[in-house]
Amino acid sequence: MLTKLKSRSSGLLLTLLLAAAAALLNSLVPGDVIGTSILALVLGMLCHPLMKRLPQAASGVHFASTTVLKLGIVLMGISLSFSQVLTVGRYALLLMLCTLTTAFGGGYLLGRLFKVNWKLSSLLSASTAICGGTAVATLGPVIEAEDTHIAYAISATFLFDLLTVILFPWIGRLLGLTDMSYGLWVGTAVNDTSSVVAAGYGFSDAAGSFAVIVKLTRTLFIVPIVLAFSFTHARRKLRRAEEAKSAEVSIASIFPWFVLLFLLMVALKSTGLLPQQAAAGMAVLSKLFMLMALAAIGLKTSFQEVKGVGWKPMALGVAIDTSVVFVALGMQALLQRLF
Repeated sequence: MLTKLKSRSSGLLLTLLLAAAAALLNSLVPGDVIGTSILALVLGMLCHPLMKRLPQAASGVHFASTTVLKLGIVLMGISLSFSQVLTVGRYALLLMLCTLTTAFGGGYLLGRLFKVNWKLSSLLSASTAICGGTAVATLGPVIEAEDTHIAYAISATFLFDLLTVILFPWIGRLLGLTDMSYGLWVGTAVNDTSSVVAAGYGFSDAAGSFAVIVKLTRTLFIVPIVLAFSFTHARRKLRRAEEAKSAEVSIASIFPWFVLLFLLMVALKSTGLLPQQAAAGMAVLSKLFMLMALAAIGLKTSFQEVKGVGWKPMALGVAIDTSVVFVALGMQALLQRLF
C-alpha cells in the first residue's frame, strides 16, 4: 500500500499543483467566464510535453484521471438534492424536459448522420443538456470514454459558452425579455454553471438569481442520465462479450458501481440529516478531486490529439447547442400561452 502511494505521489502532487493554479487563475479572471474546469484541463494539456521527462509521474497521473475522478463524482452527489426540483415549479421542469429531449435526441440522430463516435456524441449531448464540463467529466468514466474525447467535449463546451456570455444579454434585451423569461432561458440553454452566472447577471441581478436556481435544478438531471448510461454501456459490453464468445460475464461484473455511491450521496443530502458544514466540506473536496482529474486528463492529452478528432464532432456540438437555444426560447413562449 505504501509502495503504491509512493509511486503515485509525484503524479498526484503534479495534478494537485495544476488544480491549485487553475483555481488561482480563475480568481483573477473577472466574472468567472472561463471556469476552473477548462483552466485545469488546458493547463494539463500545456504541460503534456513534460510527461516524457517525468516518467515517474505517469502512475499518479493515471490514478488521478481514473480513481480520483470517480471519488470526485461520488462526493459531487452531496451538492445535489431532490428538493431542488420543488423550487422551480412545473413550468420550468417541462421546459427542461424539452431541452433534455432535444439535446439527447438530436445528439443521437445527428451523431449518426455525422458518423461521430457514440461516446463523444453522448458527451456533447450531456454537456449541453445538463451542466457543461462537469457533466462531461462525470459521464466520461461511466461510458469509458477516451481522454481525448473528454478533452474535446469540454473544449467545445467552453467555446460555445464564451459566445453565450457575450451574446445572450444583448439578444435578451433585443427581444424584450423579462427578468424571469431571460433567467429561465439562460438557465436551460447555457451549459456550464460559471457561464450561466456570467450571462444571467449580465442581464440583471434578478435574472441572474433565477437562472442559477434553474441551472442547479437542471444539474440534478445528471442522476437519471448517469444511471441510464451506466446500464446502457454495461449492456453494450455484455453484448460484445457474447458476440465474441468470450468468458461468461454479467452486467453485475461490468456495471460502474461507483455510480450507486454517487446516488447514495444525493439521497443523503436530500434527507437533510447531514450537517451543513460537513456537506460544504465534502463539496469542496469533490471540486478539488474533479480539478485534479481534469488536470490529469489534460496531462495525458496533447492539443494535436484533440485537433485530430476532426471537425464533425465540433459541428455536431454546435448543432446540438444551437437547437437547444432555440427550443428553450420557443417552448418558453408556447408554455406561457398554455399556462
